[in-house]
Amino acid sequence: MSHLALVPIYFDDSGSLVDPLVRRLERTLGLEVRIQRPWFDPEECFDPSRGQYRSTSLLERLLTAPPDGAERRLGITSVDLFIPVLTFVFGEAQLDGTAAVVSTHRLAPEMYGLPPDAALLAARTEKEAIHEVGHTLGLVHCFDGTCVMHASTYVEEIDLKGAQFCAGCRPAVGRPASRAIPAR
Repeated sequence: MSHLALVPIYFDDSGSLVDPLVRRLERTLGLEVRIQRPWFDPEECFDPSRGQYRSTSLLERLLTAPPDGAERRLGITSVDLFIPVLTFVFGEAQLDGTAAVVSTHRLAPEMYGLPPDAALLAARTEKEAIHEVGHTLGLVHCFDGTCVMHASTYVEEIDLKGAQFCAGCRPAVGRPASRAIPAR
């Protein structure tokens, strides 16, 4: 049976964030979500000169998963991610592919000197997870500011957008992974 594998990478929250995320992903994407332990060493993705993890390297590791029937894989981590051209990223995905990764590191309010807010962290994580999986469905950034596929460079932009796909993006959900979506 096809499913989405959620892979916690350096992420242990005793279910307080993962369990609601699993339910939200299942409702939004119409796929069963199963937790899968990492089969690789995430330390290979650490860049000591930056003190961060290369998101592209984590993504490459997620693509090497052993066959288990998963249609897609979503890594979730609490470490800080980057790509060489940006100071940080909230996540990264293989466009029209099978893998994505999202980090909660810069989604946490305490990262910005604010008190912890579990509900806000959960909402941001859900939006970014759905956004990154949307890229694996072939979706690019949407111009609709309320769509979950709207680009988010800053955490405040995540707070402003919705957690759902707009009418233009919604048809991509549930399509077979091999079909391409025309560029908009």
